[in-house]
Amino acid sequence: MMMVPYMFHDALLDDWFQNDWDRDFDRMMQAADPRRVFGKRSANVMKTDVRETATGYDMFVDLPGFKKEDVKLDLQNGYLTITASRNEDRDEKDSNGHYIRQERYTGSCARSFYVGDQIKPEDVKASFKDGILELSLPKAEAKKLPDKQPNQIEIL
Repeated sequence: MMMVPYMFHDALLDDWFQNDWDRDFDRMMQAADPRRVFGKRSANVMKTDVRETATGYDMFVDLPGFKKEDVKLDLQNGYLTITASRNEDRDEKDSNGHYIRQERYTGSCARSFYVGDQIKPEDVKASFKDGILELSLPKAEAKKLPDKQPNQIEIL
């Protein structure tokens, strides 16, 4: 029986089928960005669906394995940033108290969306249930045009 750590995801055999240049390039890029704990498949993390409604937008963000306490929302300069991080220890001992397995996992991911400068933090409604973060954001109000548009341009 072979035990494979979860961190390999579906990329366990990728290195076997790459040439040396691709493998070295991937390692260099990972070293340049140590936050990428999810590997080359990090684009698959935090999948998001956006639905437009009459009054705003509903967002559904997949965060499997995370708890409500692991998720943080931040709104600054018109950007809504969702950050999720977790730490996990899995220790197993036999009947004599000796370790038979010890594993630790630490990971985080973040994603930002531009939502506009008019939206304030109190305008965003959020809920988290069963690994799905649901956000409701209002539509920005359209700028009102003057009631009467002049037909001619005034020369001063």
